[in-house]
Amino acid sequence: MDTVAFLRRIGVASAAAPSIEGLSELHEAFVVNVPYETVQYQFGQGGSMDPEVVAARIIARETGGYCFQLNGVLAQLLTSLGYDVTLHRGGVQTASRPAVVDASHMVLTVVLDDETWLVDAGLGDGLLTPMPLQAGATAYQDPFTLSLRKSDLVDGWRLDHDPRAGLIGMDFESAPATFPDFEAQHQHLSLSPDSPFVRTCSAFLRRPGSMSTLRSVGLMQTYRDRIDNKIIETQPEYYEALADIFQLPLPHFSAADRDALWRRVWTQYENFLAAQQVRSSEG
Repeated sequence: MDTVAFLRRIGVASAAAPSIEGLSELHEAFVVNVPYETVQYQFGQGGSMDPEVVAARIIARETGGYCFQLNGVLAQLLTSLGYDVTLHRGGVQTASRPAVVDASHMVLTVVLDDETWLVDAGLGDGLLTPMPLQAGATAYQDPFTLSLRKSDLVDGWRLDHDPRAGLIGMDFESAPATFPDFEAQHQHLSLSPDSPFVRTCSAFLRRPGSMSTLRSVGLMQTYRDRIDNKIIETQPEYYEALADIFQLPLPHFSAADRDALWRRVWTQYENFLAAQQVRSSEG
C-alpha cells in the first residue's frame, strides 16, 4: 500500500507513533472520506478483496468498499503505522437477517497500552471512532448511540446499534482470524445474484453528526433531530449525489456504464415498490 498517498486521500497529513488519539483520528478520517458502497458489484464482475488493490482504487476514487475491503485496507494501514491489529470473524443482524457469526463480516481490534479497542470501518452506518472493548461500554457517536456486551452466540462480543440505524447489531468472535477465512463469503456476497450487495446498489457515508444512505434511488440522511428522505428521479442527480454526498465520482465509468447503472438502480426501486404492493394486498 502507498501509505503516504492513502493518508493524503483521507486527509491525514502524517501519522505519529501509535496512540488512542492517533487511532481515533485515523478511524474517523477513514469513515468520513471513504464510502461503504456496492456500486462495484452491479455489473456481475465482483471486486478484489486484496488490500493493496482496493487501496489503489480508493486513492484513485474509483471505489469505496464493503466490510472485507474497507476493514482489510484499514488493517493494513494501521499495521504499517505500527498498530497491533487483529482480525475477527463476525456477522451482522438486520431487520431481514438474524444474528449469526458466519464470517460475513470482518471485524478489527487494536491493542494499545494493554487496552483493546473495537475498530470497524465496514459497517456502513457504524462506528465513527473506536470503542473500548469492555462489557457495558456505551458511546454516543453523534447521531447514534452504540453499546457493547458479551455475545449470546459465540465466545466474543456484541455491538448493539442505535434503533434509528439500519443495522440492529453485530456479533464477532474473540478468536483471531486471517484473510482466507473471509474469502468464501466474499465470493458469494460480491458475485451471487442472491447477494443483498448485488441485488441492491447502495452507498453509505458516516460524518460527525449525520449519516447518509443511498439504496437504489432512495436517499436517507439521518441527523440528531430528524431523518430526511427523498427519491432521486434523474440520472444527473443520481451521479451528483454519488460524487458530492458519497465522495464516489466514478471517474472510470463510461457513459454506457452510467446509463446501465441508472437503469439498474431504477429497476431495483420499481421492484421494491411492486413488492410493497404485494405485501400490502396480502396484509
